[in-house]
Amino acid sequence: MTKAVFDTPDLESLIEKHGNLEAYLSHLFACVFDQLGFDQKYAKVQVSARPELSQFQCNGAMPLAKIAKKAPFDIAERIVECLANESIFKTIEVVKPGFINITLTNGFIAKWLAATAKLKHLGCKQVETPTKVMFDFGGPNVAKPLHIGHIRSPLIGDCLQRVYRFCGDEVLSDVHLGDWGTQMGMLIEEIRKMYPDLPYFDPDFTGEYPKESPVTVDELSEIYPRASKRCKEDEGELEKARLATADLQQGRRGYFALWRHFVDISVSALKKDYSELGVHFDLWKGESDVQPLIHDMVNEALEKEVAEKSQGAIIVPVARNESDKTPPLILVKSDGAVMYGTTDLATILERVKDENAQKIVYVVDKRQSLHFKQVFAAAQKMGIAQDAELVHIGFGTLNGKDGKPFKTRSGGVMRLSTLIDEAKSRAGLRDIEGISEQEAKDIVNKVALATVKFADLSNLYTSDYIFDLDKFSQYEGKTGPYLLYSAVRIKSILRKVGTVTEAEISPATSESELKLQLTLASLPSAVEKTYQKCEPHHLCDYAYNLASVFNKFYADSPIANESDLDLKNARIALCMLTLAHFEVVLNLLGIDIPEKM
Repeated sequence: MTKAVFDTPDLESLIEKHGNLEAYLSHLFACVFDQLGFDQKYAKVQVSARPELSQFQCNGAMPLAKIAKKAPFDIAERIVECLANESIFKTIEVVKPGFINITLTNGFIAKWLAATAKLKHLGCKQVETPTKVMFDFGGPNVAKPLHIGHIRSPLIGDCLQRVYRFCGDEVLSDVHLGDWGTQMGMLIEEIRKMYPDLPYFDPDFTGEYPKESPVTVDELSEIYPRASKRCKEDEGELEKARLATADLQQGRRGYFALWRHFVDISVSALKKDYSELGVHFDLWKGESDVQPLIHDMVNEALEKEVAEKSQGAIIVPVARNESDKTPPLILVKSDGAVMYGTTDLATILERVKDENAQKIVYVVDKRQSLHFKQVFAAAQKMGIAQDAELVHIGFGTLNGKDGKPFKTRSGGVMRLSTLIDEAKSRAGLRDIEGISEQEAKDIVNKVALATVKFADLSNLYTSDYIFDLDKFSQYEGKTGPYLLYSAVRIKSILRKVGTVTEAEISPATSESELKLQLTLASLPSAVEKTYQKCEPHHLCDYAYNLASVFNKFYADSPIANESDLDLKNARIALCMLTLAHFEVVLNLLGIDIPEKM
């Protein structure tokens, strides 16, 4: 059998093209498959499920056996025969019934890593054609403080927007405030009861309304649950709130001025809370911003007979067939008020038309799945989405140790600011000499946020999980503090031994060093999985594996006391590259590394 001929690889350009070792190896195998007349789709190479036997494996001979009507072992042997003399392979062999086990030479792995170190994104593949992506991952309601149940959306959404930007897409994120629904009417009616003589409630008032809000944000947070409870218990009160909401949405001057106060003081508080989390939005728009679009959007839907009138309301049927039981989406209620599904549709219209969004990603509780199914179907039916891809990242709930939605000891829902304070109280400093009070505060803040963020993001986002702050605050195990400790350890090592500029990664001389190098080489795969699947836990798994294998390498491999200068410099270079990987992956998770711990 003639050996497959491959061009001498220019590793840097080759890495930029393929992104990771599995993709590169799959490319080599695809060339051989094509040469042998086999379908290249079976040439996929993956990380070995049995690392004690090999580093990578190709199982393509198994499905090919049925097509070629030959034994999988024989097919695999033909493939291996074409690759056996390739210098990058330490071993490449067939095991029954037809698996191909692959182990690369230590020299090739070291050269691959050295090449990634010179690349801007450490070898992570960039998108060929950038997409304009909008992320909607805030969704807080005006007048309601953020609590622990709100934490998943900003943490997952912020991680994903960082990953999309890192991979080369054009990204805009929008907090998308809940500022235009029935809760606004509830607040208006409650404040009317408290302060009936305020000018906002006088329909004949023509002067200037007060510049200062009649209530503070803390008072709003107390007024809202009281108003909500009143409306739940009294249908008459709920009807008043509905009518007030309709009047607001139709432009009643006094209500609009009062509503403006609600929004302004709420946004100020929300920005502070999100800033505490290290989460930032490009846009601070709300449902109210698309109010001018709704009238024409609804009329056009009626004219096109996409929407229809039903019992005084206007709806869009979205069921695809008789067996589809998806209920219609209500655009306008019988009292003239619009639903938040209506504002979601108008927001899609705005994002596609004004922002040229090609993909819109909603990071919202999975309990809203039916709502987004209705909205997405209506957007397509009404021609609003055009060619934009609409995606709902439906995450699970955060629960207490009893498995139920998280509550404080007093039975209430813990505020987000309280949670962060609790995390700070557990982020106790170790004995660090020569740091100022401000530096100590900075370290505590970074450890606290790493605790909370890693605890959340390390779970598959669709899963519910138990929030145990005591467990997540530990400096051992799969926790944020453990990752920071590992990264800070490298900073400490480099302060002690210095850095190197000329030395490159050398072939591994121990099993722990080889595992570290292979782990470093797997960063592009972790980033790509996160990007493709919108699953941050792949980055968390990578970061934890990196910390574990580095600490084993450090225990096995002297650096400061190594007498062989070339070996010492190579290990320093490996430490520097490991730190660079920590900085990239933790930044994508929204976690900052302190200088000391």
